[in-house]
Amino acid sequence: MQNSCHEPVITAFTATPTYVDTNRGEGYYKALFEKCKQRLDSLKAESTSNSDSNIYEILEANDINRRDFLKWVSATTATLMLPSFFEPLVAEAAEMMNRAPVIWIELQDCAGNSEALLRSSAPTVDDLLFDIISLEYHETLMAAAGHQADKQLEDGMHTFKGKYILFVEGAIPVKDKGIYGTIGASGETFEEHLKRLSADAAAVVAVGSCATFGGIPAAAPNPTGAVGVSDIVKGKPVINIPACPANPANMVGVVLHYVLTGQVPELDSLLRPKFAFGYRIHDNCERRAHFDAGEFVEEWGDEGAKNNFCLYKVGCKGPMTFNNCSIIRYNEGTNWPVGVGRGCIGCSEPQFWDKYAYERPMSNAKIKAPTGGVEKTVDEFGLGLLTATAVGIGVHAITSAIAGKKSNEGEDK
Repeated sequence: MQNSCHEPVITAFTATPTYVDTNRGEGYYKALFEKCKQRLDSLKAESTSNSDSNIYEILEANDINRRDFLKWVSATTATLMLPSFFEPLVAEAAEMMNRAPVIWIELQDCAGNSEALLRSSAPTVDDLLFDIISLEYHETLMAAAGHQADKQLEDGMHTFKGKYILFVEGAIPVKDKGIYGTIGASGETFEEHLKRLSADAAAVVAVGSCATFGGIPAAAPNPTGAVGVSDIVKGKPVINIPACPANPANMVGVVLHYVLTGQVPELDSLLRPKFAFGYRIHDNCERRAHFDAGEFVEEWGDEGAKNNFCLYKVGCKGPMTFNNCSIIRYNEGTNWPVGVGRGCIGCSEPQFWDKYAYERPMSNAKIKAPTGGVEKTVDEFGLGLLTATAVGIGVHAITSAIAGKKSNEGEDK
């Protein structure tokens, strides 16, 4: 019983290495370097509808000099878990971001991920690279509307068939045949729309918690039957970039990796790129030392809060949330929720609204200072949760069987 019950769980969560491998040996990286070089050489010969965009002119217009750009290249190379000798290729890939045609659609969403790109008074290199990308369609940003917008979408799909990256923002309502979300005069449901557009895409990128795992629309009782992109799209590479909103740096990282290698980055068991979601928020939190020392905020406004103690006891879900918020941060890289005294709500995890978004620690987390389970990887953590469930089911079955046997024995007597 044990093997048959646990095999699907073990397969799902151990198919890839449990630890993020940051050093695969000199031979591996030399071969990858040559492959990336050939990839970039082939892209140079390709045309694009955004070929007039020059990254250095755009950076200069926003008071970002070449030195700052090269600093960004160094940081991005490290973020993508590549050795430093890849930096010239990363810089070249950034220059050729206009060779990556992008179609961006919004479904059951609040446009928060698009807003994260737009609301920037002093844009970073990550923000500005979206000016370089060949953005063929984005209904919030484009001037066209109605039938003109539909035509622009169809033209982009036809021109870049098999080459465009489809970005999806928002969940997909599937209850009652998808009537809770339709497109334009045609009445095409969000589900039909997504299936049609993903069919000719090179890859599909689900942006934000709603698109990845259903997010807030999928919160109980989930009246519209909202689901994530990976529940609908099959047979295509799907990359999940959760968070509410997703960080623009992670969006750019995925596109840059695709331009550089022609492939999707290494993903974890939840289809998230490991370069961004390979570690817990807790691992790089500035309040980690207080966690290790057992110094916690016990209630809002107490002395612990005034001294920036760990927020776990008032509901921070950093120990069980995988994301790079504590490194990349938001608002032009200046801050993030924990930095302003509000604990993480686990928005990059499945079912976060029902499971994590409350101001108390999880009763079943079993996390004790200073370690006690905090160091597990995303794959191990998920395996532990599912295995615990399976064990619980097994124990219940055995208990029921014993109870049934005793009952039968009583009847026989």
